[in-house]
Amino acid sequence: MLKSTRNALLGAALVGLSFSGQAYAETTLNALFMAQAAYSEADVRAMTEAFTKANPDVKVNLEFVPYEGLHDKTVLAQGSGGGYDVVLFDVIWPAEYATNKVLVDVTDRITDEMKSGVLPGAWTTVEYDGKRYGMPWILDTKYLFYNKEILEKAGITAPPKTWDELAEQAKTIKDKGLLATPIAWSWSQAEAAICDYTTLVSAYGGKFIEGGKPAFTAGGGLDALNYMVSSYTSGITNPNSKEFLEEDVRKVFQNGEAAFALNWTYMYNLANDPKESKVAGKVGVVPAPGVAGKSEVSAVNGSMGLGITSTSQHPEEAWKYIVHMTSQPTQNAYAKLSLPIWASSYEDPNVTKGQEEMIAAAKLGLAAMYPRPTTPKYQELSTALQQAIQEALLGQTSAEDALKTAAENSGL
Repeated sequence: MLKSTRNALLGAALVGLSFSGQAYAETTLNALFMAQAAYSEADVRAMTEAFTKANPDVKVNLEFVPYEGLHDKTVLAQGSGGGYDVVLFDVIWPAEYATNKVLVDVTDRITDEMKSGVLPGAWTTVEYDGKRYGMPWILDTKYLFYNKEILEKAGITAPPKTWDELAEQAKTIKDKGLLATPIAWSWSQAEAAICDYTTLVSAYGGKFIEGGKPAFTAGGGLDALNYMVSSYTSGITNPNSKEFLEEDVRKVFQNGEAAFALNWTYMYNLANDPKESKVAGKVGVVPAPGVAGKSEVSAVNGSMGLGITSTSQHPEEAWKYIVHMTSQPTQNAYAKLSLPIWASSYEDPNVTKGQEEMIAAAKLGLAAMYPRPTTPKYQELSTALQQAIQEALLGQTSAEDALKTAAENSGL
């Protein structure tokens, strides 16, 4: 009896040791990222590996989905009461995520060093109603990229400063037989098209919402869609733009098949990489143009943040991981595909070297970032606008009527 009791106790102790050892080794975090623009999957894995080496008691499972799946994956996992601890979220989602308690309010976790060190505009990425729901991570807007060699062959001495100049220069390139369709955009029926549309809305001085109601059916909102339609129907825009996402735009530009392209920061170093690109060394970049009498440059806020889900069982470890991923040393080490959120990083030669032109464009573009509408009903509004853009581009309806229908279906 004594012997069997002793053996049972010993067995239980050994099991206890085994379990406690396993718990120590594997507090597991599940993190959701996107496989698209900005940091590459390899970058995110390398950043995470540095974290787990420094924190051997934490294991991080990484999942990568296309941007288009990021929102729904996050929300569906929330509904099932589990899933992710850390999620990447777009600047357009804090209103919805805060209202529906998808993310944890981390306002009290943000240190004075973070408050003073991060660029002021970056905080808008994670804010809603005076509270912060994560740390900004990707600071980005869309820029106008151009092929220096094609412009030179066309006798164009400087990239366009206005959207009308862009159309004129593209027509010159087309008329000289250098390229059949000189401009590439990401106008697929997806959020990508809304980012291009917002860039133009900002240039034309438009508004999305005024007094809680849609305001994009006239003024700058209408001017922006009319410009898109004109660019498309006049033949200066690649007709496949209506199906393109950002990666398609990058591939077309890198193959030398576009003189101009609107895209995020990440394209600069990839398009300049001889292993990736046929146009390496010929890539120019400037802020997206303005409109005479209305704007000097234009820009959409395409930034993203990292937040802790309200269903996470490990909020402390999740926050520690977010702090590592958004820290200045981490961001400076991976600044070639996404520029840092930290103000002093832009004076660091290791960050600026080899991308001086990109950073010069960023200083103007990031300062001009225009927000997509801040509303808990954003997904509804975006879907309605995506459809309006497609219908107008395809000539199924006028730009004005398309936007009126979008306003009716926007949920506002």
